[in-house]
Amino acid sequence: MTEDKVGNDDARQATAREEVKSRVEKQVNSEITRQTSDAQVSDHGRVAEVAHGLREKALDETVRGERTVGQARTAARASQFLDYAFYVIYALLGIRLVLALIAARSSNGFVQFIGTVSEPFYAPFRGIVASPTAEGGYTLVVPIMIAGLVYVVLHAGINGLLRMVGTRKTEI
Repeated sequence: MTEDKVGNDDARQATAREEVKSRVEKQVNSEITRQTSDAQVSDHGRVAEVAHGLREKALDETVRGERTVGQARTAARASQFLDYAFYVIYALLGIRLVLALIAARSSNGFVQFIGTVSEPFYAPFRGIVASPTAEGGYTLVVPIMIAGLVYVVLHAGINGLLRMVGTRKTEI
């Protein structure tokens, strides 16, 4: 799904760049035509100078557009790695929550492994609120749910920032 978004964004940006290039080319050509038709024989040097300046401006805009596409691709790739990292965190916290809900034995190797690996992500939220326990040791660990919510908000905020960096709006 993220690949589709990146592909759609790339296609949209490529179309926008082509439109900008076409518009700049038309402006350059019309300016050259206007300058040439208005020019006297002595003005041909000035017309060539203006045409050269307009061509340079069009080339600079094209280079800027290519640079923007490169930044967008880099931001999209960073977003994919970020998504993967957050999905791993969500999975670890989710498994930890389920194991607490079903009162899994804490002496089990898998339970210990999940507890150890997820501890750095859970520790800041431990003890925020009490975790209700039912008869039989079944526990609803509310701090894990709070941690998941905080990580979702953090994930969305960082992805939004990357999207802003990758798709800056520019106008000619």
